[in-house]
Amino acid sequence: MATISLKDKRILITGGARGLGQAFAEAAIAANAQVMIADVLENEGKKSAKQMGAIFTVLDLRDPKSVSNCAEQTIKSLGGLDGLVNCGAIATGIGGPTMSEIDIDVWDKVMEVNVRGTWLMSKAVIPYLAKNKSSKIVNIASDTAMWGAPKLMAYVASKGAIISMTRSMSRELGADNIAVNCIAPGLTLVEATEYVPEDRKNQYVTGRAIQRGQLPEDVTGTVMFLLSNAANFVTGQCIPVNGGFFMN
Repeated sequence: MATISLKDKRILITGGARGLGQAFAEAAIAANAQVMIADVLENEGKKSAKQMGAIFTVLDLRDPKSVSNCAEQTIKSLGGLDGLVNCGAIATGIGGPTMSEIDIDVWDKVMEVNVRGTWLMSKAVIPYLAKNKSSKIVNIASDTAMWGAPKLMAYVASKGAIISMTRSMSRELGADNIAVNCIAPGLTLVEATEYVPEDRKNQYVTGRAIQRGQLPEDVTGTVMFLLSNAANFVTGQCIPVNGGFFMN
């Protein structure tokens, strides 16, 4: 089976210590990329990096200084940068509090990490990506923002912002030959979704055209394509990857 090549590509993946971020890192390494993973989970990140043959740096997306240090460490370790995957994010209360019940501190934290963190991380690496002929930014949104998942408003709002930011970023960065896209995965079976109520998981399975649980490997191929030279003329797009739960 043919595989996508990321040979000679240097990729930074935030949120890479576990879950989808870890899956993206493993897939990129399998495609012959050099990979830096960054995460606030230092012990897990170091362990994951060692197991997969990546490099690790600590990253707190709420801290602008930490974001700047992450960018500097990435360039120092990899010698440059060809792609960024903005996967670092938090979700709270899936199928839980209504919009009237969300705590304001929880709302602010979700926005700080998911929205402001994506902006800060992208901003920090743009000067390095702009040095190349065809660099890539892949933002990780969520299909919850496309179908309007209830009782998850802070997360849904943050991922809707990621979709809108992707379009704006693509227009601003196109002149620097930086393609910016995002994917909108459905509920994926990883550590971060273990607490999701069974009725919400079943809603996804029965509502999909392909009626089964979504695994990390169902998502990685689309991200690898968007990081590759095959997607040099694809930008400003949001691609749902959810087995047909939501369709454009």
